[in-house]
Amino acid sequence: MDLDEAYQEYVNDLYRYLFSLSKEHYTAEDLVQEAFYRAYLHLENEEILNIKAWLFKVAYRVFIDYSRKQKRVVVSEKVGEVQDKEVQMTTPEKSLLEKENFRLLLDDIHTLKERERDIVLLCDLHKMSYQEAADILEMNLNTLKSHLLRGRRKIIARVQERRKRDDRES
Repeated sequence: MDLDEAYQEYVNDLYRYLFSLSKEHYTAEDLVQEAFYRAYLHLENEEILNIKAWLFKVAYRVFIDYSRKQKRVVVSEKVGEVQDKEVQMTTPEKSLLEKENFRLLLDDIHTLKERERDIVLLCDLHKMSYQEAADILEMNLNTLKSHLLRGRRKIIARVQERRKRDDRES
């Protein structure tokens, strides 16, 4: 698969991944461009077996470089611009609720430690296999699984806490 085909197939996936990391629309767009630029520079020199996992790894490294330069990630763009392409909305109310729930979930994910956040985003939001995520993050598979379990438990606890709070306020 050449880079043009990979771009057509994975640009939206990379955008959603980088948006979920940066939480800024324009930053995610810039990082996607940088990721494909770096991929273009290195694609000729490397034999890539799993282009999707490799592109996600490049995108992750681009985000890490960006984060180091920024010293912190600024959260300002609305999450409503990102929708899961598999979700079919039937009413405006349901659409609004789905967007709000997704925004709250992303907020919960961003309260995790950086390593747990990255793993949850790759495995749960972007449907990467454990091995692909471990390769992208350059970590042991069992370490990834334990971080994923901890991250999921923390998110579940936050969601349950929010539901209890909402029930008390109603």
